[in-house]
Amino acid sequence: MTLPRLNAATVPARSLLHRRAVPETGIVHLGLGNFHRAHQAVYTAAALDHADGPWGILGVASRTATVADALRAQDFRYCVVEIAPEGSRVLVPAVHTGALVAAHRPEAVVDAIAAPGTRIVSLTVTEHGYTFSPRTGHLDLDHEDVRADLRGDGPPRTVIGQIARGLQRRLRRNATPVTVLSCDNLAGNGTQTARLVREFAGALPATEGDELAGWLDDAVAFPNTMVDRIVPATTDAYRTAVADHLGVRDEIPVPAEPFTMWVLEDRFTAGRPAWEDGGALFTDDVEPYELLKLRLLNGTHSLIAYLGALDGRAIIPDAIARPFVADAARRVLHDEYLPSLTVPDGIDLDAYVAQLFDRWGNSALGHRTQQVGSDGSVKLRQRVPEPALGHLRAGRVPHHLALTVAAYLCCMAPPTGFDAGPHAAAMADPARSELRETARRTTSVRDFVAAVIDSGLLGDRLAGHPAFTERVAELIGVLTRHGTASAAADAAEAADAERLPAA
Repeated sequence: MTLPRLNAATVPARSLLHRRAVPETGIVHLGLGNFHRAHQAVYTAAALDHADGPWGILGVASRTATVADALRAQDFRYCVVEIAPEGSRVLVPAVHTGALVAAHRPEAVVDAIAAPGTRIVSLTVTEHGYTFSPRTGHLDLDHEDVRADLRGDGPPRTVIGQIARGLQRRLRRNATPVTVLSCDNLAGNGTQTARLVREFAGALPATEGDELAGWLDDAVAFPNTMVDRIVPATTDAYRTAVADHLGVRDEIPVPAEPFTMWVLEDRFTAGRPAWEDGGALFTDDVEPYELLKLRLLNGTHSLIAYLGALDGRAIIPDAIARPFVADAARRVLHDEYLPSLTVPDGIDLDAYVAQLFDRWGNSALGHRTQQVGSDGSVKLRQRVPEPALGHLRAGRVPHHLALTVAAYLCCMAPPTGFDAGPHAAAMADPARSELRETARRTTSVRDFVAAVIDSGLLGDRLAGHPAFTERVAELIGVLTRHGTASAAADAAEAADAERLPAA
């Protein structure tokens, strides 16, 4: 029997997160991927369940129309499938009021940002979507699309260009305040977004740029946020789960773990939904929560993904089930990341860490190593350098941070004769071709690692610490000659030896 397709008429009432009429559009969201639809959209539905408000979301996909087309066909309904080993539940947020594809209707995106009813412009475009230079952290003025956006060669192509040109149009049409809300895994994501938009304005002709920059200071807020939820890619298994639970067919369900967390600065110039009704936490200082997540969760997650991929593991739960991967994860978390941060008040650290390992081990979710390991050239810069520098300055070599970098480099640019495997090969990374070219033109592993670190891929301060370069090179040698388990054992033995008292 063919099931009816999910839409406004067929959605089971028991699955709805709120049952209010479709709200007025107040949020334009750039990045219509799974994370947004399982995170911010769910919090917004929880807010609407408590009170009406103009908080409908116009979703904007970057280039691919699959999700936008399916949303329109389903009256902007889709399912979030919360997956846990003990069972699943299926929820329908029903908060989207429209869907655009920026590549197809770029002017409509700029107009939406400029619309007086838009109170928040939010974004989840991944670290790579901000078109900044990984080496400098500043807007990449050499990027062809950034240059085109600055020249005004047609509608903007980049996210920063879309925001800046949309705000510029807003200033000229109505000048109503608005908040730009980054929900990506960037350190100080609001601060970084504000800086990139201001750098865009600063690169415009003087009068034009000065006008926009002045208005940004007066009427546009860029709060910092921390977001946390593991959201894998959609597969047919989740479409089947929706059919089994609700008796309808959803082409774009979103799988997610039950855990979710959102911490925000409460700086909004034109109002906001009551996201606290969905469990969001508002604070004057997001940074401690952000570092807790970026380092303990994301940094450790990266090591699990790279070791797991090199060990032939397709999913994170299978990787963390390997004792040597779990041991490496605990060591990098406790011994190398944790000393680099201050745990926020109210966080039970032991419970938080135990929960992390439960989340990584959620075999029902099946988060893929290739997904977690992608874009490492941007991600690791946010996670590894500062903790590593703290240890190096104290005279300690952070062996498991070095192992993280070594495993990443083996995934991206495997040495001649070494097969990194299909899961590493499937990882997407903007620096992969450059890393492979660096490997080709250097004559030794040590020279390759030195060239990578000297290039600024991981920031510009690790280059002054040859002990870290040497350790990464050594671990690449162990990885490629003896395998991942041996490399993890080598890192553990070295770390243990450094802790032994002097004879």
